[in-house]
Amino acid sequence: MSERLEPTGNGMHKTSADAETAERFIAEKHLGERIRRLRLKKSMGLVELGRHTGLSASFLSQLETGRVVPTLRNLARIAMVFSKDLSYFFESEPAATFRVHRKKDRVRMPQTGVEPPAYTFESLGYMVPDRQMDPYFAEFVPLPPQVEPKAHVHPGFEFLYVLAGQLALLHGGQETVLEPGDAVYFDSSTPHSYRCAAAKSCEAIIVALHQPPAALPLTPRAAAAAQRPSPNTVRSS
Repeated sequence: MSERLEPTGNGMHKTSADAETAERFIAEKHLGERIRRLRLKKSMGLVELGRHTGLSASFLSQLETGRVVPTLRNLARIAMVFSKDLSYFFESEPAATFRVHRKKDRVRMPQTGVEPPAYTFESLGYMVPDRQMDPYFAEFVPLPPQVEPKAHVHPGFEFLYVLAGQLALLHGGQETVLEPGDAVYFDSSTPHSYRCAAAKSCEAIIVALHQPPAALPLTPRAAAAAQRPSPNTVRSS
């Protein structure tokens, strides 16, 4: 073991920079696992990564499994392929999100702003901060014939899976009746409402996705029209 003394405010303390310490540092950073995740995310094989980096597929395989220690030069080559900074391999990894929501801890809430409510719901993700989706368990109850379900809108998309009963989904003026095992994925920025379609209540899982609808590409005619000046545009002399 190679050791050296460094001055501190209270005297000298001993630091070690031997191979064992370096190996432990590399293991803690999970360099091989990070390389493998980058590669798989791009659906890239070892041979293809080797062509981009100039490193052999066998060497990259050993690198990912931790059997060889990477040099900064090799890490830089790999980082460039995936448009990452070299610091990516040494930054602390964020803790993986994992939250269990026990049934006994959930609270059932009625539909808000409507009387009588068309359904009750339980949030299945209320303990997850900064979540990208909102999953719910919902129970839809039969409504009196004279009561119309209230339509609502919100940005993003929605997924619904019927567990039991029958559910009528009104989306953009079109009604669809769903039965157990049926699923639907729809744009939730379009007005939509739910109605229990049988004498017994209906149960469903609903997932609201926060992703806004993607902008549709312009057709060639629309793109050309967008480039033409408006007839009301005032041109300066």
